[in-house]
Amino acid sequence: MSKKKAFALRINEDLMKAVEKWAADEFRSTNGQIEWMLSKSLKEAKRLPNKKLPS
Repeated sequence: MSKKKAFALRINEDLMKAVEKWAADEFRSTNGQIEWMLSKSLKEAKRLPNKKLPS
C-alpha cells in the first residue's frame, strides 16, 4: 500500500458540503471521496504517474 501524506486543505464551505454529501451518497469518507476525485481527474488528464513494479 502506498504511503499517505497529511496536509491541511482550505476549501469553500459550500464546496465542502457538496463533497461531503457526495461522499455520503457513495458510502465513502470525505477524505476518501476527495482522494477518489483527485485520482479520477489525474487519470483522465493522463497525469497520474505510472507505478513501477519491483523486479
